[in-house]
Amino acid sequence: MSESNFWKTVKRNLPSDCHATRIENRHGGGIPDVHIVWNGFAFWIELKVSKGNKVSLSHPQNAWLSAYSRKGGVSFVLVRDLRDKSLYLFDGIRASELFDIGIDTKYLYHGSCFKELFSVIGSGRV
Repeated sequence: MSESNFWKTVKRNLPSDCHATRIENRHGGGIPDVHIVWNGFAFWIELKVSKGNKVSLSHPQNAWLSAYSRKGGVSFVLVRDLRDKSLYLFDGIRASELFDIGIDTKYLYHGSCFKELFSVIGSGRV
């Protein structure tokens, strides 16, 4: 599964009251893949597909997620593990750990149900 196909799967499973915009940024800068507004709650999601422990965050993505989170912005990294098709959701503030140690990083959600995943995101409104 490519990240593009992963996005299609995520999009099909978004809560109906979400407004999502996929960002096609080919010039770098580390901006995450998707911006979502859900009942007044705005956040970013970086999508990744992994075939193992390693999550291929680039240096700019790591820097952007870390800086945005330190300034109070809400962001997540959503990883699809192709080994068992499970989902891992990480808080953007953990981008450096995710960059260094992969999916062994402390996650907010691990499972396969999008409804549960978005329940975790919705409950994380800070």
